[in-house]
Amino acid sequence: MKHKHSHHNEKPVSARLSVPAADSNQTGIDFVPSPDEVARKAYFTYVNEGSPLGRDVQHWLDAEAQLIAERNLVRVHGFRN
Repeated sequence: MKHKHSHHNEKPVSARLSVPAADSNQTGIDFVPSPDEVARKAYFTYVNEGSPLGRDVQHWLDAEAQLIAERNLVRVHGFRN
């Protein structure tokens, strides 16, 4: 029976994984819009399209993508309020 050799100096998995900093959203890196922002944008799209049924997931995904694209434009061009 073979034994797995453990390295006593090896870091635990959690220490080896890259975890984004708490303020990463402030710098635009790994930006994820809040659920409230996405819901608001998705709802307005839903209403503007005449309130079609069965497109809720697509509205959500489109809204999320649009918010991320808008954030990237702001980050690239340096526009801030």
